[in-house]
Amino acid sequence: MDVQDHMRARQELEALLMEYWHDVDTNWGRNASEYYTDDAVFESTYASYHGKAKIKQFYQYRLDRGPRVAVHAVTNFRVVLESPTRATCNWYLLLFAADGKPILPTNPPIQIAHMTDTCVKQPDGRWLYAHRKFDAWFEGGVPTTNPNLDDK
Repeated sequence: MDVQDHMRARQELEALLMEYWHDVDTNWGRNASEYYTDDAVFESTYASYHGKAKIKQFYQYRLDRGPRVAVHAVTNFRVVLESPTRATCNWYLLLFAADGKPILPTNPPIQIAHMTDTCVKQPDGRWLYAHRKFDAWFEGGVPTTNPNLDDK
């Protein structure tokens, strides 16, 4: 793979990440499960969700709990392109969130996590997440959303 292939994949994967968090933050994740493969794993700090259906259930739980404002800020994005159809992405997530409707008081992020995504390019050219892992490095203040969906 040449530099142009790597840069194209990086741009596509970074755009995918931005669109994903935009949906989560402004549309409460109504479309978030569509960014994952059918057998994807969403591995958060306190729970893991196996399969697109469980990931969709998690985001529905977030929607059903009522008003919440969240900003998932992303920084230090990097890509290791393992093949033309498989990549590992690492980045940092700064999560600002609180229950209620805007305008809410400002506070430090409730979580800073080192993130690892395994991405797989589909036959139609779209990249999807096969695995997302949160490694929380800092936490405090408001708790993150964490339903018990009986998925260990």
